[in-house]
Amino acid sequence: MMKNLKNRDKMTRLADFLFEVGMLRKTPRTGYQFLGSGSESVADHSYRVAVLGYVLADMADADMARTVFMCLFHDLHEARTGDFNYVNRIYNRSYRDKALRHTLDGTGLEDKIYPHWEELEDAETIEAKLAQDADQLDFILNLKEEQDMGNPYAAKWLESALKRLRTEEGQKLADKIAETDHKDWWYLGPPPSWWENKNGLDDDD
Repeated sequence: MMKNLKNRDKMTRLADFLFEVGMLRKTPRTGYQFLGSGSESVADHSYRVAVLGYVLADMADADMARTVFMCLFHDLHEARTGDFNYVNRIYNRSYRDKALRHTLDGTGLEDKIYPHWEELEDAETIEAKLAQDADQLDFILNLKEEQDMGNPYAAKWLESALKRLRTEEGQKLADKIAETDHKDWWYLGPPPSWWENKNGLDDDD
């Protein structure tokens, strides 16, 4: 633990931890500056990654809880390090392991969260591979949206992101994402008259 925090009791450290988790709302994902459009915080990203982990684990008949736990905490260290995109990593090094250990020290969560981090980093279990794919699929979903909105560079980035997928389930989902318009889920639901007349749906719709 960092020197000046060693004398804080467990409940205080848990309060520290929760304040730190909140920093992810204010921590931007930095790759979009190179893409030229789109934006999100690390917290935004982590939520859908966790949902994706649940979906992928269900598809693969894998351990949902372990997969979701890995997804939920996969970028927790970025509250301290910030988000290092692929360009940043050419020139800079992030001490992710050290940052996560400092985050967890004294909270009583060390032996609960850190093993999921190690499993994710090793990427040997099916759950870890699914969690890795969930991370990529969230980005793929964002890239598809940016492509639909007219960013010509998003298609090139998609090609690279699709090659990072590790599981059959991840690839199947990515293939479907690539052919689905990101607005269909809401625009195609109501009949055309809803959008033309701006009136409510019938009871049987």
